[in-house]
Amino acid sequence: MTILDRFKVDGQVAVITGAGRGIGAGAALALAEAGADVVIAARHSKQLAEVAAQVEAVGRRVLVVKADLSDLDQTAALAQTAYDEFGRLDIIVNNVGGTMPLPFLDTDEAFLIDAFKFNVATAHALTRAAVPLMLTGENPGGSIVNISSVIGRVSGRGYVAYGTAKAALTHWTRLVSKDLAPLIRVNAIGTGSILTSALDYVASDEAVMAELAEKTTMQRVGEVEDIAAAVVYLASRAGAFLTGKVIEADGGLDIPNLDFKLPDLGPR
Repeated sequence: MTILDRFKVDGQVAVITGAGRGIGAGAALALAEAGADVVIAARHSKQLAEVAAQVEAVGRRVLVVKADLSDLDQTAALAQTAYDEFGRLDIIVNNVGGTMPLPFLDTDEAFLIDAFKFNVATAHALTRAAVPLMLTGENPGGSIVNISSVIGRVSGRGYVAYGTAKAALTHWTRLVSKDLAPLIRVNAIGTGSILTSALDYVASDEAVMAELAEKTTMQRVGEVEDIAAAVVYLASRAGAFLTGKVIEADGGLDIPNLDFKLPDLGPR
């Protein structure tokens, strides 16, 4: 076996949430290129169809599931769907998540709870459903990869809901890795600013994009492939000695590189 062989996931089956675009789509295609058959789930059929065509073009099988992944039952059901379709389940990529930035006084308790549900409870629901299926068969085991964020470890204004949820997901990763060891590994990727649709609202502003790059140690915004490569590493035998860890694929960020210019609070 060569070192490159360790990055292959030939014949394995992966479920990727939020796979219609961005990091989820990139992760699905990367895992397919590494040899996996994939189940891709998201809300938009057209986006999923485009990703499915790319997967099939590299010779792998794909199952498209249109689902509202904020519904925990629909998210959890993906595990059994994958097992029923392909007869095994090896890799989970908990990618679905995200929360809009808001000033503190506009972040009510319901918004905070929703952020936790969408970023943490979805991962818990799918993983909990997947684990018994990953432990069946002749070669029980597998890999869970959670997509977290640099905002889960650095502080900035406007990020209280998103950052709290991602910090929770990061520590959930560490805790669950103990519960599932040694057969199932659980790791996370702390992403920086990645050029996906999440940046569409600033992508046309050259000044903002220049600021994002300038505040990043690597002097650029990340690409989907930067994260997809980390997913393959953690999902494959290349990452076989990692569990409970976070790969900080953030370009070297120590502070948020997107400043919402929120003013100081004062008397009202």
